[in-house]
Amino acid sequence: MTSTLTLTPGNLGFNDLRRVVADPCRLELSEGAWKDIERSRAVVEGIIADHDTAYGINTGFGLLANTGIPPHQLEDLQRNLVLSHSCGVGKDLPDDVVRLISVLKISSLAQGYSGVRRELVEHLIAFHNAGLIACIPEKGSVGASGDLAPLAHYAAALLGEGFIRLDGERLPAPVALDKAGLKPLQLGAKEGLAILNGTQVSTALALKALFDIEKVFGAAVVAGAMSVDALKGSVAPFDDRIHRIRRQAGQQDVATLYQPLLEGSGILASHEKCSKVQDPYSLRCQPQVMGACLDLMRQAGETLYREANAVTDNPLIFSREGDVISGGNFHAEPVAFAADMLAMAVSEIASISERRTAILVDPKMSGLPAFLVQDSGLNSGFMIAQVTAAALVSENKTMAHPSSVDSLPTSANQEDHVSMATYGARRTGEMAVNAATVVGIELLAAAQGIDFHQPYKTSPALQVYHDLIRGAVDFYDRDRHFAPDLEKITSMVLAGNFAAVAQRLMPGAEGR
Repeated sequence: MTSTLTLTPGNLGFNDLRRVVADPCRLELSEGAWKDIERSRAVVEGIIADHDTAYGINTGFGLLANTGIPPHQLEDLQRNLVLSHSCGVGKDLPDDVVRLISVLKISSLAQGYSGVRRELVEHLIAFHNAGLIACIPEKGSVGASGDLAPLAHYAAALLGEGFIRLDGERLPAPVALDKAGLKPLQLGAKEGLAILNGTQVSTALALKALFDIEKVFGAAVVAGAMSVDALKGSVAPFDDRIHRIRRQAGQQDVATLYQPLLEGSGILASHEKCSKVQDPYSLRCQPQVMGACLDLMRQAGETLYREANAVTDNPLIFSREGDVISGGNFHAEPVAFAADMLAMAVSEIASISERRTAILVDPKMSGLPAFLVQDSGLNSGFMIAQVTAAALVSENKTMAHPSSVDSLPTSANQEDHVSMATYGARRTGEMAVNAATVVGIELLAAAQGIDFHQPYKTSPALQVYHDLIRGAVDFYDRDRHFAPDLEKITSMVLAGNFAAVAQRLMPGAEGR
């Protein structure tokens, strides 16, 4: 049975946001929100009745803001806006992202600053609860004036235009609406603009990327600890005294994860008196690197948490004062910066992971069989798996270039500075998937290295993860078709099978 999320507009917590991504839950709106919606709408109706002029209510848009629109054409104005702005291209956004877009848009409109009718919000909720997924092309937004093109496709689906997915099937919008027992929406004054203006697409994409990166982060901590064990590394770099005097919060928090993971390892006990002085940086500096990544994730998470609960429409209706104010809350610069921070973080998580895999496959550094396979030469083992990791790390480095520093003027120079947040967030999601594979390769390589130390055993904590890996991927005793192994381990990383170890450190863990 589908669960129900009671939405208090502007008060979505991290757990709510994660839930929407993971679960097609039903929505209901908290009772108190309807009064705010109706009060806001009354201001719009008053402007129309009094023949006052207000941007987006009875004027054109952008450079056409000085063009007045007569009352009998206001509904046509809104419909035309939606259809003309439905210019997205590329493949459709995934269902989980579109579900989150829908919830964020409903939360924004229902706060009572957009001037929409109660009927519109009710329709959006019914659309969502029917399991309808608007087909929104992934490309076409510059992240200013809101995510205009993608949100136009969302609005168009409500109107019975474009395409909708229902139970995984891509259908013409009128067919999908009919199957769900819904009629096409008729827009009132201001309502098309209210749906199109906003940062919900870029924010949803960035949040989805954050949630995937959280899972990659946890897996990377486990993989890093397993590599320390497999490479007979030292636990001294994880001594809390080192990290306490550095004073970096993320570093101190991450450092606390490694010693419990490694405690009780028979492999580590077997080399307590070895002559090795220091490990390579990719082993020794894990708290410093992963801690810095965690700091960025937390900062980005805080920005996205605020944005998820924000009102990013234009113009805004302040019903208590009766004011309609045009501003720029739709500019997605905060989201763009957050996405770029996440891109840097996930790039580094993958980069340091690949370096540990490179050590594991190198017999000169690891003391393990070459490329982690017996009869190397006849067998190539993990040789090309490490190459694949290197290729993905290089790809991520290229994509990590900040998108927020780019801007191209649009709308005849009326919208002359834009954020590029939507691409920035979307590419960060791609980077997270790349990183999941890189970390997955390290997990397989480290598990292989641990197996070569038998009869010595890894720690009880790491043995749990080793067993999890071996439950899905067998020991690599001789060359076999390797791609299915990589697919399995990547899926496990993205499913969060290794994420619990760091869950208490993630954004929102304090209870929001």
